Amino acid sequence: MKGTCLCGSIQVTAPDHEHVSICHCSLCRRWSGGPMFAVHCGDPVQFSGAEPVAYRSSEWAERGFCATCGTHLFYHLLPSNEYILPAGLFQDQAFQLASEIFIDEKPDYYELNNQTEKMTGKQVFEQFAPD
Repeated sequence: MKGTCLCGSIQVTAPDHEHVSICHCSLCRRWSGGPMFAVHCGDPVQFSGAEPVAYRSSEWAERGFCATCGTHLFYHLLPSNEYILPAGLFQDQAFQLASEIFIDEKPDYYELNNQTEKMTGKQVFEQFAPD
C-alpha cells in the first residue's frame, strides 16, 4: 500500500492489508478527533520524503505526524516494533472493518452498525500484555 500525508511531503509504504480496526480509546479520539481507523501493518513500514516527527505517548508506544501539515502518520508499539497506521493515509485501498477495541470508552454520540468483534480496554490489555 502507498499513501501520503495531506501536503505530500511524507510518503508511506506498507504491506497490503484488507482489514481495518477501530480504536475508541480516549487517547486515539483526542489524537484523531474521533475513533482511529487503524491498519495493523507490522514492522515493514517505510517513510520517505520529509522525516516524521515522533513523540512518546505512553511507556510502550510513540505517535508520529508530519511537521508541515500535521497529518497523523503512525502509532508505533515499541516492544514489538509494530506500526499501526491511519486508514485514511491510503486513499486507493479498499478495507473491511474487522474489529473495534476500547469499546467501553466509546462515547454515546456515535454508533456504528457493523457486526465486528468488540473488545473492552481490559480485554485488549489482557490479550496483548507481555508475559
